[in-house]
Amino acid sequence: HVQLVESGGGSVQAGGSLRLSCDASRLTYRHYCMGWLRQVPGKERDRIVDIDGPSDPNYADSVKGRFTASIDNAKNTMYLQMNNLQAGDTAMYFCAADPRPCPIVRATGSFAYLGQGTQVTVS
Repeated sequence: HVQLVESGGGSVQAGGSLRLSCDASRLTYRHYCMGWLRQVPGKERDRIVDIDGPSDPNYADSVKGRFTASIDNAKNTMYLQMNNLQAGDTAMYFCAADPRPCPIVRATGSFAYLGQGTQVTVS
């Protein structure tokens, strides 16, 4: 059973930074497509980035140049460094994992596993 636990959310002023963490138990990152999603109430959940093993992260246009995803295999933790945050980045952020390759996950628009989410508020 895959368990994903996010942390690091909070409130920040526009232009500020936050770093989210995703702790994954019972999961070997290189065997999964990993990703970060976000959702605003009343709207669909959107993919921010996905990472497929050694491949470069694939970012949504809305966060390119501002957000950086990385994986520390030794700590079994995935990170999302978010810089120059704007009000439009306010959302619940979710860590996600799927055993399928990222191009397939991207095409289907959904991940098999999601964490409980962490709130990011930018004012």
